[in-house]
Amino acid sequence: MFRRVGQRAGIAPSSCHNAWISMNSTSPTQRPGGRSERLVLASICLAAIVLPLSFSGGAIATPDIARTLGGSPTALTWITNAFMLSFGSLLMAAGALADQYGRKRVFAGGMSLFVVSTILLALAPSVLWLDVLRALQGVAAAASLASGSAALAQEFEGHARMRAFGLLGTSFGLGLAFGPVIAGMLIAWLGWRAIFVFIAGVACLAMIFGLPRMRETRDPGASGLDWPGTLCFTAMLVLLTFGIIQAPASGRDSPLIIALLGGAGVLLVVFVIIEARVARPMLDLSLFRYPRFIGVQMLPVGTCYCYIVLVVLLPLRLIGIEGWGEMRAGLFMLALSAPMLFMPLVASRLAHRVSPGALSALGFLAAAAGLCWLARISFEGAAFSALLPLFLIGMGAGLPWGLMDGLAVSVVPKERAGMATGIFSTTRVAGEGIALASVSATLAWIIQSGLTRMAMASPHVVATASQQLATGELHRASTLLTQLPAADIRWIYAQAFTHLLLGLAAITVICATVVFSVIGGSEERASMKVAGGEAADPSP
Repeated sequence: MFRRVGQRAGIAPSSCHNAWISMNSTSPTQRPGGRSERLVLASICLAAIVLPLSFSGGAIATPDIARTLGGSPTALTWITNAFMLSFGSLLMAAGALADQYGRKRVFAGGMSLFVVSTILLALAPSVLWLDVLRALQGVAAAASLASGSAALAQEFEGHARMRAFGLLGTSFGLGLAFGPVIAGMLIAWLGWRAIFVFIAGVACLAMIFGLPRMRETRDPGASGLDWPGTLCFTAMLVLLTFGIIQAPASGRDSPLIIALLGGAGVLLVVFVIIEARVARPMLDLSLFRYPRFIGVQMLPVGTCYCYIVLVVLLPLRLIGIEGWGEMRAGLFMLALSAPMLFMPLVASRLAHRVSPGALSALGFLAAAAGLCWLARISFEGAAFSALLPLFLIGMGAGLPWGLMDGLAVSVVPKERAGMATGIFSTTRVAGEGIALASVSATLAWIIQSGLTRMAMASPHVVATASQQLATGELHRASTLLTQLPAADIRWIYAQAFTHLLLGLAAITVICATVVFSVIGGSEERASMKVAGGEAADPSP
């Protein structure tokens, strides 16, 4: 997930950007040899592979989970969102704990909890337990990735460190590209529970390879976790995500939804006040005086809406609405995810000749064109005509994907690189959860509008059926809408999906415009050449 970092690669907000030399003073172990370093790198890269597999695997498995365990549409939505919510909201907090208590210790604890929670997911008796355990799995993922990234920075230096984090980003791309295929094969052969058994096995390998050879390091200046900020930030994301997910069922004007979203707004204000007053904040608000840093935050937002949401929603359509098998859907998704294996490398090569901001904006425009093209495609039959637009979307999203981590640290002064990485990483992961919740709710609303015009049913039945269709449950929706043929319901869904794709394209174009106007200048090329070079100019 992280391709580049600044002077320190940890996600925690430490101000000691050059403290890695003194950090290993807490352990008598000397700097390991080359083979040990490579095994530590292999361990953390394996951990990076299973994280996107956990994300995409849950999406591929949702229709099969619904068939075996049932569950309401809202509960099924939380299978993915619970993982992303806890993962994104606790990344910075996990990095702070790793700084204080030791990167190896937190990595070991996080990976152990990840293995245990994943095994329990394979044994879950109900969707409710799945949701709870997915949230716990997200907590473990945050601890593992935050501490693992920080520990990796202590094993390498200079160009070797940059290459190591390049491999870490490639590992995430591998998991994202082949996750749907692996998940589809496992479901087709053994059922959805096999996905979590496989993930737990890979995580165990990561621990076996890396833990015995990883040095214990910590930040001597760490002052503990910003508990008020952490609790306030997490509660804000929970209320916001729950309000968005629940809105289609309760109605946008429901007192519950107004209270949830209003509460999230209040907590956001309280969080900002807390962070402005504490000595070592979880979120350093002064970074937002750099306009280009604000512009960089639009990069993960754009990739969320043009790429990440399709990783979840498209398999739900192919499996639940179009009736495809899980393996076929997983293979089909390769057209979307395979470009992530090579486009980040292409982007890094092109960045020597073209402004990274302009290159990112160009990628977003290509992805938007792919979304518009995909909106005109029917998924009936073989649907081979959808492969090219999906490939174009993946290629377009791959350009900013390969540049945004480097940009996140190049647009701020070098001594703020660690904090900048933490904020950017949180924006990316938390943004993915919010994007998924908002896009799923929007799809349900568009479907509900279409069903209201054609179905002779009560508003409650229409709302429930709309939610079920948004999660790929065509059969269960058809049992509620008995007066409508399944072909008509499928047509309504297809029209809603088309409108959704056009909306996603519009958001992507807006992101491209903002990115180009704020960080598209040629001066960005100089800041990309040297990690942690001269302080970035705070002006646009």
